[in-house]
Amino acid sequence: MTSTLPFLPFSKPTIDEATIAAVGDVLRSGWITSGPKVQAFEALLSEYCGGRPVRTFNSGTCTMEIALRIAGIGPGDEVITTPISWVATSNVIIEVGATPVFADIDPVTRNIDLDKLEAAITPKTRAIIPVYLAGLPVDMDRLYAIADKHQLRVIEDAAQALGSSWNGKRIGAFGDFVSFSFQANKNITTGEGGALVLNSEAEAKLAEKYRLQGVTRSGVDGIDVDLVGGKYNMSDIMAAIGLGQFANIEAITAHRRALARHYFDQFGSDFEAASGAQLPVADFDNSNWHLFQIILPDLGPDTRANFMRQMAELNVGTGFHYAPIHLFTLYRERGFTEGMFPAAEKIGRLTVTLPMFYAMTLADVERAVAAVKSILVK
Repeated sequence: MTSTLPFLPFSKPTIDEATIAAVGDVLRSGWITSGPKVQAFEALLSEYCGGRPVRTFNSGTCTMEIALRIAGIGPGDEVITTPISWVATSNVIIEVGATPVFADIDPVTRNIDLDKLEAAITPKTRAIIPVYLAGLPVDMDRLYAIADKHQLRVIEDAAQALGSSWNGKRIGAFGDFVSFSFQANKNITTGEGGALVLNSEAEAKLAEKYRLQGVTRSGVDGIDVDLVGGKYNMSDIMAAIGLGQFANIEAITAHRRALARHYFDQFGSDFEAASGAQLPVADFDNSNWHLFQIILPDLGPDTRANFMRQMAELNVGTGFHYAPIHLFTLYRERGFTEGMFPAAEKIGRLTVTLPMFYAMTLADVERAVAAVKSILVK
């Protein structure tokens, strides 16, 4: 029970004994790279995504890069995304030789502002990479209406959104390319790893080539290479963890939603007015509540650092997701500067992630909220 621990972390994976035993079985089997466990995990993910082809990889970063390559995105092309995400979202655009274009975020949902996204489209735009921050999707109907209108591919950065939905349809069960992550702090983990939902078996075969050196095998000893691929395959060790985790996905999602509801109940209706902080959108239908984030009142340049230090002194862990991508040195060198995306810059400086993970109890939520209130509400 985390409630009895001296320090409450902001994230902690839950690996049960059956999963640990399954990993041991893989290690004893002698087949520890990609094999039957990977195939079983892909089949389970495909079923979950409505029968669409799914291929697994060793990260949720290469999944987006490979989707861009399958879509034919490269030099001379522009791809629009959000400045509030893990930097991998935009780095993959550079990796394929294309140009990242940012559109500011909606200050309420903290996802990309679809009005600003559409305004950023030029004749060079070939694709969109929306990000579902904390597991909350964008307006999917509007997103795909924009994509269809301008004939753009969509690579959904759904790294945090496995278990999320839109109007009753699972994220991954519809749309274009959908990229999931299984990194250690995700709702479902394989330690590291990712999966890409594709549109056809032809795209799936191409994804297989990109994930393993461009190799195509035939017959007993036939082999050919017709494109430059990488070494991105998931191992059976990772897939065994994923299979164990995935067995609990509905319970995990339901528990996270219950924790989020308790956060709102404990903060109460007067918290924002009393503290100057901003709570997230109270969406209990679509979001899987991968993260629970608040926006701090702006008390100067050290606002977040001071808050995080005080929370640590109260034995409650915090994180932040994310710093504005366009202000990193790599992107400043590409011409991005302060003031270009004011909503992202404010939220990127003041966002804080509170504890949210499957092993948490309602008492843990109460502990976290009490710590926040002791700092912000005087």
